Amino acid sequence: MIQRFDVGPRLSEMAVYNGVAYLAGQVPDSEDLDIAGQTRETLASIDALLARAGTDKSRILMAQIFLADMADFAGMNEVWDAWVAEGQAPPRATVQAPLANPKFRVEIVVTAAV
Repeated sequence: MIQRFDVGPRLSEMAVYNGVAYLAGQVPDSEDLDIAGQTRETLASIDALLARAGTDKSRILMAQIFLADMADFAGMNEVWDAWVAEGQAPPRATVQAPLANPKFRVEIVVTAAV
């Protein structure tokens, strides 16, 4: 059975199937923060969704990070490194991409074991 969370007309924020949680791209709540603030907000959204699925960041299987500008790479990594569970850093890719909202600096997609 597929369980979907926060279903809208275009997407769900998360789907859980066969012991894996698939999160939609998570973005910050605030448009006016620097990369560190936007990354913190985005990771907090990920934490909240994973908790709803009964899992946490230590069980992330893979992460994809989209930055509007690779100049923000170091700032994003500083927050990421402080957040990721020690000894549990998942496989990850980071790319520069135009984001749907030009004021967003980061969008993060993760999958996690439930």
